[in-house]
Amino acid sequence: MIKVAIFASGKGSNALQIIRHFEGNSAVKIALIVSSKKDAGVLDIAKEHQIPAITLDKNTFLSTNDYIEFLEIEGIDFIVLAGFLWKVPTGLIKAFPQKIINIHPALLPKYGGKGMYGHFVHEAVINAKEKQSGITIHYVDELYDHGAHIFQAFCDITEQDTPDSLAEKIHTLEHTHFPSVIEKVLLAN
Repeated sequence: MIKVAIFASGKGSNALQIIRHFEGNSAVKIALIVSSKKDAGVLDIAKEHQIPAITLDKNTFLSTNDYIEFLEIEGIDFIVLAGFLWKVPTGLIKAFPQKIINIHPALLPKYGGKGMYGHFVHEAVINAKEKQSGITIHYVDELYDHGAHIFQAFCDITEQDTPDSLAEKIHTLEHTHFPSVIEKVLLAN
């Protein structure tokens, strides 16, 4: 069985879709939720689905390996970033080479990098008068939004779209594609 940890910082809508997708799956288990915020909604989702959860402070995450040892002890095989806002440190990447994936709410390489998340991405896309946006699922490396692309899905942008309406389109793409792409990546490894 492949044991997956989901790292998330917010409400956890993508985490919830992933958890639901793998319920009853005999090959993949969502074994841990890791949050960067003590009051993140994803922790309520973990509790509701009886999934162990931990919260990390930024200093621990960036300057120690204690949590990496914990992940290894727990038998975590793979990490999914689902709205996790901190840059992944080199130590974690080295401990899980090609075993960490992220979803970004734009068509990378455009609109990626430090500070480009959530509403900031959608505002930039709308302000640039792009005709399309979408999602990119990619492996995590030492740079923000840089690792090899696994999958992209697209949506059209109309003149009537706002950052909020674009966010809704992107969430639909995320919820539709992220769980199944994770499954394909896991079963291909």
